[in-house]
Amino acid sequence: MKKYEVIFLTEAREFLLGLDNKSRDKIIFNVDKAKIKTDHELFKKLKGEIWEFRTFFNKTYFRIFAFWDKENKQETLVLATHGIIKKTGKTQDKEIEKSEQIRLKYFELKKENNGNKK
Repeated sequence: MKKYEVIFLTEAREFLLGLDNKSRDKIIFNVDKAKIKTDHELFKKLKGEIWEFRTFFNKTYFRIFAFWDKENKQETLVLATHGIIKKTGKTQDKEIEKSEQIRLKYFELKKENNGNKK
């Protein structure tokens, strides 16, 4: 049974579409696996509210950055913000910050939209 639903935001989708089919398929396989099985090699907290889906395939490290939206009590969402091919051992702070900015904007827009419904 799935623990959460994953939504790929625009930059994450574009990153995946720019990859070769086998790499993209492996990343999607790992994301789907992480939805049902807790595995810190596949889905790991980085800093603050930012997490990453991790895939090592064909001698390449792929990272998809993400954050949680648990506000809806009926469904838990993980929103994938963007992806990178990792070339160094440490995840760059600028990538975490980019994901954090997308997270803040998401919740700001969500709050505005919920306010307009009243």
